[in-house]
Amino acid sequence: MAAELVRGQNHPLPHTGLNVRVSAAGPQAVAVLLADADGRVRGPEHVVHPGAPELPGVRLLAGADRPEITVDLGALPPGVERLLIALVLPPGSGTFGSAAAPFTAVAGPDGADIATFTLSGLTTETAVTALELYLRGGIWKVRAVGQGYAGGAEAMLRDHGVVEAATLAAALVPSAAARPAPAGPATTPAATPAATPAPGVPLNIAHPRRPAPGTTPPPAAAPSAPPSPPTGPEAPVAGDAAGWTMDERLYNQVWGIFEDAARSAAAYRSAVEYADHRQDQEIEALLADPRSRFGADAELGRMQARARRDDLESRAREVLDRDTGQLLAEVKVVEEAMPAPMARWDNPSWASWQPPAEPPFGLRIGDLHLPENPGLKVPLLLRLPLGRGLWVDSGSSPEFAGEVPVDAAELKALAGALATATAARLLACHPPGGLLLHVIDPGGAAGAALAPFVRAGLLAGPPASAAAGVAALLTSLVERVDLVQMARRAGAADALPPHIDPADRLLLVHDFPYGFDDGTVAKLRYLAEEGPAVGVHLLVVADRAEAAAYGPVLDPFWRGLTRMAPVPQEYLADPWVEHLWTYTPAAPAPGSPALPELLDRIAGTGRPAR
Repeated sequence: MAAELVRGQNHPLPHTGLNVRVSAAGPQAVAVLLADADGRVRGPEHVVHPGAPELPGVRLLAGADRPEITVDLGALPPGVERLLIALVLPPGSGTFGSAAAPFTAVAGPDGADIATFTLSGLTTETAVTALELYLRGGIWKVRAVGQGYAGGAEAMLRDHGVVEAATLAAALVPSAAARPAPAGPATTPAATPAATPAPGVPLNIAHPRRPAPGTTPPPAAAPSAPPSPPTGPEAPVAGDAAGWTMDERLYNQVWGIFEDAARSAAAYRSAVEYADHRQDQEIEALLADPRSRFGADAELGRMQARARRDDLESRAREVLDRDTGQLLAEVKVVEEAMPAPMARWDNPSWASWQPPAEPPFGLRIGDLHLPENPGLKVPLLLRLPLGRGLWVDSGSSPEFAGEVPVDAAELKALAGALATATAARLLACHPPGGLLLHVIDPGGAAGAALAPFVRAGLLAGPPASAAAGVAALLTSLVERVDLVQMARRAGAADALPPHIDPADRLLLVHDFPYGFDDGTVAKLRYLAEEGPAVGVHLLVVADRAEAAAYGPVLDPFWRGLTRMAPVPQEYLADPWVEHLWTYTPAAPAPGSPALPELLDRIAGTGRPAR
């Protein structure tokens, strides 16, 4: 069954050979822009259109009202990671708002539809990006875009970096005189919107290269063919992403939600920046003319400029709110389906936790949100097995985003509690005996945080506190890493000495670098760099400022760890639009029995203390 997409939704493409159909009611030309990962088109030679219908991997079969595009994703030119399917109206033929909504469908090599999208809700646009086929994380997906340009094909091409935009735009479509009139609903000249809006008419405020996904289209006239696709979004489904297992599909779906939320916020911010810029330009124009600088007319002009600016922001916020509603619904169904290690602490899956036969696909370490959407909490998941260590930041930070200040003592206590909860999650990710927990506590200040493990008998040995004990524990772990590496390189991973237990190790280090000399610091850095590949993982509780005495020697150490703040802080940037996201740690609520109950169940599985 084909996925019926709404604006912003994406869907994985199971085939590299595709056929894209476009059903339109009027004289709409189709173009395909071959772009890089940033949406930039190298030049006119990377645009498929009726005058140049074929490029490697893309062929356009133009028809009167049902053009088709055949795509071979495996044959695209090097560097092409996005295909933008665009619809363009000839000059003088009205706008997309004056005709029935175009309909698009993506089908596989067997002809079965994979995804469909109806471009409802268009108004003054004369060129519109309908679909985007894009490569993300080695997987090709299709995204329903449905965002356009009142300035037509030239504005669209220029926005994607085509220098000869005007010349190429003229070649995309013939003049309106040479084409039949639109077959949409009859309109009088007064009722047909102009291709370029008159002053004061709201513009299309969506960011063209980062379209706002998720808008629920209003009811619209059915396209001429195929008949009447649904006008609203389908209910979200947990696991609606690529993957071999349900855990993997949920993991990939969460990262898809994260990407959509980032792009949606980027579209909103871009729209607000544009509204502010246009208001400034209008007010500057008033001030530039001495005749309109003062008086009632000048004040009226300023009021109108502010009103237009507020209208644009209001429209952008409406799109963002609709988008957020869709993402919230998707997060809700995903949260309900999460396995325990990927779930919140209040999820019922913890009550039914059983030791896994093998580690799950991911580990939850917190949630992320943006200031525009504080209610949209996106789970922050790490792939298992961990590729790098974890660092719980116990020091004060200028990025602190909480409402109530936290003093140094309370911050350290919260950091210890977060480290305890994270270590418990990691133990719950392994089968019985699959992960042994070692602790370094030189100052002896982590007794309260470690008490649940001591009570459940889940420590592999007493916490190392004296210098000799710390050095001995680090030396034994370094020896383990060296021996496992040598055995693997020799192809004899099963031929380890009897004293090397096959279980993975988690080293929880409190109050680093208190009590560490240069030798123990060097061993810890070695474990951070080499340990994850052979099953030795670090969980460090530290204040970076307290390690300043070591100078820049520890800078690579901090950069090689994943930072976790014990209180909400704004410091994580996404890789697409570089928003700063607020991180909220995954820790049980104060007084919650979730953690001690989990540790008792882990201990009850027969895991030996060592």
